[in-house]
Amino acid sequence: MEAVSANGTPTSTTDRSLIEVHDLKKRYMMGSQEVWALDGVTLSIEEGDYVAVMGPSGSGKSTLMNMLGCLDTPTSGTYFLRGEDVSTFSDDELAEIRNHEIGFVFQTFNLLPRVNCLRNAELPLIYAGMSKTKRRERAAEALRSVGLGDRLDHRPNELSGGQRQRVATARALVNRPSLLLADEPTGNLDTETGDEIMQLLEGLHRQGNTILLVTHEEVIARHARRVIHLRDGKLERIESVDDPVLAGTDISIR
Repeated sequence: MEAVSANGTPTSTTDRSLIEVHDLKKRYMMGSQEVWALDGVTLSIEEGDYVAVMGPSGSGKSTLMNMLGCLDTPTSGTYFLRGEDVSTFSDDELAEIRNHEIGFVFQTFNLLPRVNCLRNAELPLIYAGMSKTKRRERAAEALRSVGLGDRLDHRPNELSGGQRQRVATARALVNRPSLLLADEPTGNLDTETGDEIMQLLEGLHRQGNTILLVTHEEVIARHARRVIHLRDGKLERIESVDDPVLAGTDISIR
């Protein structure tokens, strides 16, 4: 998993690994009580992988996602993303990584209500400083890729819940990130619409996207190829899913 350079700094050694974390720990203080939200997690995720993270409330799922999404920094341990130890990065460097390497899909969609789908999808590209013409082209392409090419001018209140989540997914993909993080992406959707979103994620995985999905639902986790089980901040086990729910299914996301 880990080697040490001549100056004593850990370095990534796995060519195919997109993510490598070693002995990752995160401590919080709740009053006078010390709480270890993560307590020595070590794992790797390869490019093109599809991984689900499961565990009971308080197991460390959200904390691990925040670490991998560069939204927070560990108390100790190392996190390599594409061979770079981002656990040592400054806030500005982490913001740069988030904007270029990571796409986020949240349970609550987090769309701007007063602007249309195209404007919502292009938002990361505005932060990236891309020209208006190029970012509009890229945003329209991302929306078409999730089946919303005919909804570019619609605002969120004119869309169904599933369509809103597709806009959120397009926004996450618009920067062509290395990693797509999906936090309970079906949590606010009915069963049928949730199945549509899982089919969408399956299609994106087949196109080569690396996906990490956080969920508390076993049926959702079984869409992934591997399931990471956390308990009390520790890695309990990693399960290979021999028969993913959608394996072998012909899925179109157009």
